[in-house]
Amino acid sequence: MNELSNLRPPRGAVKTRKRLGRGVGSGLGKTSGHGHKGQEQRKSKDVGPAFEGGQMPMQRRLPEIGFTNIFAKKLVTVNVSDLAQFQAGTRVDEIVLRTVGLVKGRCDGIKILGDGDLGVALTVVANKFTRSAQDKIQAAGGTAELATRENA
Repeated sequence: MNELSNLRPPRGAVKTRKRLGRGVGSGLGKTSGHGHKGQEQRKSKDVGPAFEGGQMPMQRRLPEIGFTNIFAKKLVTVNVSDLAQFQAGTRVDEIVLRTVGLVKGRCDGIKILGDGDLGVALTVVANKFTRSAQDKIQAAGGTAELATRENA
């Protein structure tokens, strides 16, 4: 019968703590489970994961490499050949590219690259264009518009 007077923790949930330094007969007397002498026998044995016994640690031996610009804009690139799947006269912007799956995840803008050929006249709206991409879009009879807040 489950009553407040009969509640108990499940078997194995409660463990008795180790009582260290309570005499030889306890099995944890004298050195209290720390063994004899040495660094790990001392009170403050925790020296950190990078400690290499006094040798110069790896993260200090190796030089700093590179630099991460925290203000860099993340541009997603799309090739002109990827735009060939759209029908003529389509306005291709970020929303359309996301529905097709050419743009995924978080990004600060879209850049159209000039790899491949385009045989369809499209209105392409993006944040940046390479010169060759712009030329190929215009050669196909389309237009390349820079994205702003109004037309994005």
